[in-house]
Amino acid sequence: MVFTHSLPLVPVPASVTAGEGRMPVTASTLVFGDSPAVAQLVEAVERRTGIRLATTDAAADAGVVLGVDTAADVPEGYTLSIADRAVITGADEAGLFYGVQTLLQLLREDDRGWGLLHADITDAPRFARRGIMLDVARHFFGVDDVKRYIDNASALKLNHLHLHLSDDQGWRIHIESWPKLTELASTTSANGDPGGFYTHDDYRAIVEHAASRHMIVIPEIDLPGHTHAIGVAYPELVEAPVLNDSLVSESARLGQPLPVAGETYTGWGVGHSSVRIHEERTYDFVRDVVRELAALTPGPYIHVGGDESLGTPQADFDLFAARATQIVVDAGKIPVAWHEMGSAENIAEGTIGQYWGNTVPQGTHAEEAARFVERGGGLIMSASNVSYLDMKYTEDFPLGLTWAAIIDVESSYAWEPTAVLDVPDTAILGIETPLWSETTKTMDEVEQLVFPRAAAQAEIAWSPKDAAERTWESFRERVGGLAPLWQSEGVNFHAAAEIPWSER
Repeated sequence: MVFTHSLPLVPVPASVTAGEGRMPVTASTLVFGDSPAVAQLVEAVERRTGIRLATTDAAADAGVVLGVDTAADVPEGYTLSIADRAVITGADEAGLFYGVQTLLQLLREDDRGWGLLHADITDAPRFARRGIMLDVARHFFGVDDVKRYIDNASALKLNHLHLHLSDDQGWRIHIESWPKLTELASTTSANGDPGGFYTHDDYRAIVEHAASRHMIVIPEIDLPGHTHAIGVAYPELVEAPVLNDSLVSESARLGQPLPVAGETYTGWGVGHSSVRIHEERTYDFVRDVVRELAALTPGPYIHVGGDESLGTPQADFDLFAARATQIVVDAGKIPVAWHEMGSAENIAEGTIGQYWGNTVPQGTHAEEAARFVERGGGLIMSASNVSYLDMKYTEDFPLGLTWAAIIDVESSYAWEPTAVLDVPDTAILGIETPLWSETTKTMDEVEQLVFPRAAAQAEIAWSPKDAAERTWESFRERVGGLAPLWQSEGVNFHAAAEIPWSER
C-alpha cells in the first residue's frame, strides 16, 4: 500500500495510492448519478463548505460521477479515483455510500479554497458485521438523537445499530398487546432523570433512516434478567428482586436506592431481576413482544439479552434461553444473545452470540461463547475492556465508568477480534462497540464518549488487519485529520490529547 499522512482516511482503505495535487471544488462542480447517494453528497458538501453543488444529467459534464457496477461481486465494496474528476463506483448501493464517505474525508480546504485530494482507492470491508450499540433504556434518546447517532456512525462505515430497548430502569418501545409497559414503565431513567419511549411510528422512522444509511437495526429486549421495569407494569411477570452483596455495597457507595418490587428503579445495579420462568404467561408476553418487534423490524435479527441473570438458577436460565430463542426463530428472525446464554445447551440452532468478556477471557466466558458456534451460529466480538464506549478515557474523565477498564484511544485501537477466543476465524462475524448510558443524559455527552473511539473500532472492523497503515502511529495521524469534518457535522468529539488534531 502506498500512503501518506496527507490522506486522513478512517477506516484505512484496503488499497490506496495518494496522488499529487487536488481537484478544485467550486459552485460550478457538477455531480452525476441516479442514486440517493447523490443528494447525500450534495447536502454533506454544503454543510462542510457552504458550496451547493448542482447535479447534471450528462456524465461527461460532471466533475463528480457516482454509479453502481452491478457486475461487481464485492459486497459493500467500491472504487474511487480522484484526478481531474472524481469517480466513485460501488459494487452495490452500500458500497457507493461508503465511497461517498471516503470522498468527504478527502475534501479539504487550503489557501486556494476547497478541493479533493488526488487518490486511487479500491476498498471493501473485512467483516460484514460492523456494529455500534446505543442504550436507550438507562437514559432515553429521542428519534432525532438516534438519527444523529446513525449518521455519524455510518459515516465511519459501521452498518448495524443495536438498540438496547429495555432494562431495569425503563421500557422504551410501545407494545400494543401490553400497553402498560409504556404507560407505567417508561417514565423515568437512571438517577430519576426523565424517561420516554418510541411509538411504532417513531421506531419505523429510526429503521427507515438507518436503511437510508445502509444500517440494519437490531432491537434488544433484555431477558430474563434486566427486567425490573417489566414488573413495574406487570408485577405478575417478574420475581421479587434478589439483593446480592455486590448490589447492596455498590448501591451504598453510589448513594443509589435498592430495587423495590413494583416501583421504578433509578439505580445502576445489575443482576437482581428475573421474569418468572415457570409461568406460561411469561412466554405469552415474550411471544407477543417478539411478534410486534418482528413486524416492525425489516432486519433479520432480534436480540434477547441473556446477560447478568445473577439471581436465576441455571436450570431455570437454560429453560428460558431455549424457549426464548425458539420464539424468535418461530417469528422468522435470527436470535442474538449475550454470551452467557451459551451456557444453556438447547438454545435455538443458529443463535448468534455476542461476547462482552475481556480480551483475556475470564471464568466460563470462552466456553459459553463457543457454544453458539457449536450450534451453528457465529459470534459478535464486543470485548468490554477495549470496545465499551462508556468506559472513561482517563481516571478523572467526567463521563463514563471504569468497571471494565480505563480505555484511552490507543487501547481502543489495539486489539484483534479473532485473537480472543479459541474458535475458527470464520466464526467471528464482526464486532460491535456498545455505549451504555448510565452517565450520559444527552447526545452531546454520548458523543464525547463515542468519538474518536468509534473510529478506532470501525477501522478494526473494516480494514485488513495486515494493512501497512493499521498501526497506532498511522491511525492517530489519520483520525486527527477528521476534526474539521466532525466539526462541520456537529460531532461533539473528545479532543483526546494523544491525537494531533487538524484545523483544516
